Amino acid sequence: MERVYLDHAATSPMHPKVIDKMLRVMNETFGNPSSIHSFGREARHYLDVARAALANSIGARENEIIFTSGGTEADNMALFGVAENYQNLGKHIITTQIEHHAVLHACQKLEKMGFEVTYLPVDETGRISFAELKSALRDDTILVSVMYGNNEVGTLQPITEIGQLLKEHQAKFHTDAVQAYGIENIDVNESGIDLLSVSAHKINGPKGIGFLYVRSDVKITPRLFGGEQERKRRAGTENVASIAGFHEAVVTASGDRGAKREKFLGFKKLLIETLQQKEIDFAVNGLLEQSLPHVLNLSFPGTNVEAMLVNLDLAGIAVSSGSACTAGSIEPSHVLVAMFGKNSERLTNSIRFSFGYNNTTEEIIKAAEETAKVVSRLRK
Repeated sequence: MERVYLDHAATSPMHPKVIDKMLRVMNETFGNPSSIHSFGREARHYLDVARAALANSIGARENEIIFTSGGTEADNMALFGVAENYQNLGKHIITTQIEHHAVLHACQKLEKMGFEVTYLPVDETGRISFAELKSALRDDTILVSVMYGNNEVGTLQPITEIGQLLKEHQAKFHTDAVQAYGIENIDVNESGIDLLSVSAHKINGPKGIGFLYVRSDVKITPRLFGGEQERKRRAGTENVASIAGFHEAVVTASGDRGAKREKFLGFKKLLIETLQQKEIDFAVNGLLEQSLPHVLNLSFPGTNVEAMLVNLDLAGIAVSSGSACTAGSIEPSHVLVAMFGKNSERLTNSIRFSFGYNNTTEEIIKAAEETAKVVSRLRK
């Protein structure tokens, strides 16, 4: 049975070019980038060219990129780093109810450390109210963390408007761009972003590598202590092969961003139209516009999400119920709870489809047809 992978928002397969690059580096370049001899300089070169490419991809400077072990560390570094460094100016933080747990759980920890956190609600489309954010801002607010695009329903937030608002305020602006990077056109200067988190494995790069962008005038307290790597902001010998692979993934993703967006938007439309042709009852969670093009979250009334996932997997279709980081949890999606309330049927009947570079039109049609069969069978 041919399997169809539609869970790219959880993780994506490594691009062949990325694998080739990493194998070459692992075979040929083993030096420590901090060493001054030729072996070390060869390794350092990979870091330098990667850092330049990553910085360029978001309109940043090279010295504003800190390599991390992924999105979770980048989020944690941003929140704890800013909170601890600027607590003399205030202890108030603003975030949203639909952030990734890397942000939400960090905020809960900060609350235990004496910080006050405001969790902004969202409407039924998953968007925050700009007016509510504005009214939540206080003189002692030191950090605002709002994700760029949601990993479960795809909704994009008014990032540039938030950045403009905070230009006249002391609060630093962080955005978790893990799901948006590589597919949205991101410019940290145009959007007024101070800190931005990214992970390589969402864009066909390796797992275990990411970066945190930190604007040059923003100071963060380090989370790791040891050597003086990453300009004393993150100790530890750098993961050279993965950083080289990350660089290759960024180059590949940047080259066809426009075509990729059109392709994924076409997949969304095709999947919806195929379900409609099969006369399947469903609703879209979130927005079709103002949304990440590769993420589509659908509610199927009269079904159960666990039964749907098992039956679709048996049919060779890999999808998910939302964030992969909560896949082992029996708790309903906190994103859907924020959007629809604790008693909504959508909490137990919603499926996320997320597309990637190697998906085909035939796969999307097959996934829609198999989904229609499963939904019809479960409703009986």
